[in-house]
Amino acid sequence: MTDQPAASDTLSDMLAECDLFRDFAYNEISSAARYFNLIEIEEGDAVFQEGEAGAFMCIVNAGKVSILKTNQEEEKVEIARLPEGRTFGEMAVLDGERRSATCIAASPCTLLTLSKESLDRMLLDVPATAAKVVRAVAVSLSKRLRMADGKLVDRRSNCAY
Repeated sequence: MTDQPAASDTLSDMLAECDLFRDFAYNEISSAARYFNLIEIEEGDAVFQEGEAGAFMCIVNAGKVSILKTNQEEEKVEIARLPEGRTFGEMAVLDGERRSATCIAASPCTLLTLSKESLDRMLLDVPATAAKVVRAVAVSLSKRLRMADGKLVDRRSNCAY
């Protein structure tokens, strides 16, 4: 994993392509971009491991990321493969808790990262923009939870009793 400094305009353009920022004005995106970093991940490298302390979230700018969860037999099972534009690791930015899954680069990846510390700074420096980022993250997590609930109900409906 390599951190790369990136010009604020470049980060703004990358964030503008992400669904998380679709309701943001470009000046709000530019304001938020100052708090993001750009990292490169090689295929097969871990972005983070299940159980680690969480301190940042990611947006897939290029490549694909595999989300793995440990099952009861202690095997890692892929539960999702995220394409460009998708976010992951958001819960850690909000609550700072341990990671609930392992994330591995399924291809060479370029990721935009936002640390909990940077979000806290954003809340102090540009509170309106930071509040909008937090709301967008909460809405994204809410949608994902609703989808997971729907899948769980479908699985239970298909089980023979």
